[in-house]
Amino acid sequence: MATITPPDYPVFFLFEQGEWWDYVMLILVTGALALTAWWAQRSKVAVMLVFVIAPVLLTIFWWPHSTEGTASAGWFPIVKQYSALAGSLCLVALQYFKKLRYQYWYLVIPPAILAINIIEAVIRDFQCAGIDGVDPSQGMVTWGGPWNYMNGIAGILNLLAISGWIGIFVAKNKSKAIVWGDLTIWWIIAYDLWNFAYVYNCLADRAWYSGVALLASCTIPALFKWGRGAWIQYRAYTLTLWSAVVLTFPHFMHDSVFAHRSAHNPTALMLISALSLIVNIAVFGYHVYRIVKYRRNPLTQEVYSDTPQYVEMVRDFASDTDKIRIASRLGKTPLELGYVDDKTYRPAASASVGR
Repeated sequence: MATITPPDYPVFFLFEQGEWWDYVMLILVTGALALTAWWAQRSKVAVMLVFVIAPVLLTIFWWPHSTEGTASAGWFPIVKQYSALAGSLCLVALQYFKKLRYQYWYLVIPPAILAINIIEAVIRDFQCAGIDGVDPSQGMVTWGGPWNYMNGIAGILNLLAISGWIGIFVAKNKSKAIVWGDLTIWWIIAYDLWNFAYVYNCLADRAWYSGVALLASCTIPALFKWGRGAWIQYRAYTLTLWSAVVLTFPHFMHDSVFAHRSAHNPTALMLISALSLIVNIAVFGYHVYRIVKYRRNPLTQEVYSDTPQYVEMVRDFASDTDKIRIASRLGKTPLELGYVDDKTYRPAASASVGR
């Protein structure tokens, strides 16, 4: 591990102190991403504008040359944009094509995309452990150290704690939110810590917006009742939007008045990755505990569908058909799990995935 050279600007632990407008812009970016994702979740017009028309026009007229000579040049931002866009359109299809909602092969796609993104970042964290100074592939200062290995392990544990995708359903209310209940709030917190540590470790001077703002924009909605369970949709949509912003305005994070740099603090690097590892060990440990204690198969059942938080989510958002499907995978009825109150409840919907 090389000795990290302190930056020549005032810092405050994680980042440079910056100016007041850096903090205002952080709030504006977070709010704009969350609000646009909320709009796209509820509107076909927004989906067409944000995920079809704008990407097509920008692909033809702007993105091929917009990043030339900037720190956003290269294949990685392009791949990130189109992979995130594909993930978002995959979720849009679930909202508007009902037959896909009960096809096992299609429900595997969201977790597969999520897992691939985590794996890519884990590999990159391990690679960055051997970099000291300017990373030739990114053109940014990167300091490798034990924190990369710690956070890489945290990412693997976070990946292994993914479950319940077979129970993804579309909310019955006008939001048509994509609800994935097994991504609990504790899993989301563990993911956020891991992902922030990854960005801070490997893309340090982008962490203010690509770390703090981007993660906050998808996590804050998930804390409210109207956004509960829909984290995966907010994550996909905000990531797609932000990737497009990076390609469209490549100078924004790097050399504009709103650029906000890392403190390149070894203590911060170690602390964030250590916290990421500790929380992910705890979340993974509890996940394994529930699998063993309740004899759940994470490939064919939800691990948390009988917890109070999950029950409340199903009661609020799931259709009668989805309530039956979720309950049947535990060998119970919606009434037994508390998904419904009426003892005369006699739905006739099918309870098998893929039919």
